Amino acid sequence: MADAEKKETVIIGAGPGGYVAAIRASELGQKVTLIEKSDTLGGVCLNVGCVPSKALIAAGHRLQEANRSDEYGISSKGATIDFAKTQEWKQHDVVDRMTNGVSMLLKKHKVEVIQGEAVLDSDTRLRVMPVGPRQFMDNNNGQVIDFDNLIIASGSHPIEIPGFKFEGRVVDSTGGLNLPEVPKEFVVIGGGYVGTELAGAYANLGSHVTIIEGTDSILAGFTKDMVAVVLKQLKAKGVDVITGAKAKSSSQDDKGVTVTYEVDGKESTVAADYCMVTVGRKPNTDELGLEYTKVEVNDRGIIQTDEQGRTASEHIFAIGDVASGPALAHKAFFQGKVAAGAIAGKHTANDYVGVPAVCFSDPELAVVGMTEAEAKDKSLDVKTAKFPFAGNARAVSLYEAEGFVRLIYTKDEGTVLGAEVVGPGASDLISELSLAVNGRMNVEDIALTIHPHPTLSEPVQEAGDIALGFPTHV
Repeated sequence: MADAEKKETVIIGAGPGGYVAAIRASELGQKVTLIEKSDTLGGVCLNVGCVPSKALIAAGHRLQEANRSDEYGISSKGATIDFAKTQEWKQHDVVDRMTNGVSMLLKKHKVEVIQGEAVLDSDTRLRVMPVGPRQFMDNNNGQVIDFDNLIIASGSHPIEIPGFKFEGRVVDSTGGLNLPEVPKEFVVIGGGYVGTELAGAYANLGSHVTIIEGTDSILAGFTKDMVAVVLKQLKAKGVDVITGAKAKSSSQDDKGVTVTYEVDGKESTVAADYCMVTVGRKPNTDELGLEYTKVEVNDRGIIQTDEQGRTASEHIFAIGDVASGPALAHKAFFQGKVAAGAIAGKHTANDYVGVPAVCFSDPELAVVGMTEAEAKDKSLDVKTAKFPFAGNARAVSLYEAEGFVRLIYTKDEGTVLGAEVVGPGASDLISELSLAVNGRMNVEDIALTIHPHPTLSEPVQEAGDIALGFPTHV
């Protein structure tokens, strides 16, 4: 075996958690080595996930705005899309710009970047293998590294289900983002965040979309009245939503794919140009060599950590999709900073009360903290206050008056335990409410904070007014 190189802090994975951890560790005086198997930085989020999906969603919105502009007295119906140009814009002007920015930031902070696949030999040693078929652990291949500290940020990958191998016209979310054309017929299996977002995006771009969901509702993590607003919009776009359905099999040729599914024991088929499967993701922990360390992994492949991200092996940390908690890029950002601080001896901790979650559907959904049901399950005496966007002048002028802001708060002191937003700008509005939840603020703090008029932020203050018993615009 080759002689080992000594490194101070090594990070596996250059996604949101990994590259942020690398930058923070460097800022705290550590010499950092970042190992990434892809030839681009930024992970799934920047390359084939969060960022490019929002680009396609934005393109779909622009097309819809153009084609419905007669509502404003503007004649522009008949707008068309050059999807090849859209895909080029998405890649070069959005994805490449962001990933190149990450590369520049890592260079600025003098982070060493090594391309390859990291495999652990022990609690203090790993090898960087060439990207490709995995070699046996007892061979002499790979660059050997002895590390003082290690942060595992290896991310996750899409789950493949029986009968739907990712090939040809059956694609995962990555393939769904990179289709060569806008499909006339598009089947989405899985009505979670990703499935609903891309179903809406392609419907806006001109596809007829069918969502096949195994549970009794799409977007199962959100409360029913929030989901109802999204379902209304999907129906208006002509999207067919089939719930309680089990995807059984697929068959394809060079022109299309046929999906067989079952509802209440009855099989049906639907033909499409493409079928996208988005039924969840699995953490990338199987092939890291964790069995050669003290690191503990649960039956779902999640690495067990303490509040700083430290594993059972004292100098190994885990963040992002491989650690507990929601698989969200912004959670990984935070955990990366916490782990880097812990290595530097800082008193950091993942002590947040709530992590905001957003679905970029039409309209957007955003939540933070507890729902009313979750609070009651904990035997908390809570109340809710809800203000509709229909009473907001800015939302009405944007022709986006569907939805509401809801606060969940304690009955006695008015402490904000959670918040839910469905409507225009929900993805941005949730940040103020996250501050309220994590800062343990009360509804009076929100009601007494002057919000500018006319803006989409006013329903937050209005909900605070309702909680205090002094509604103004309802």
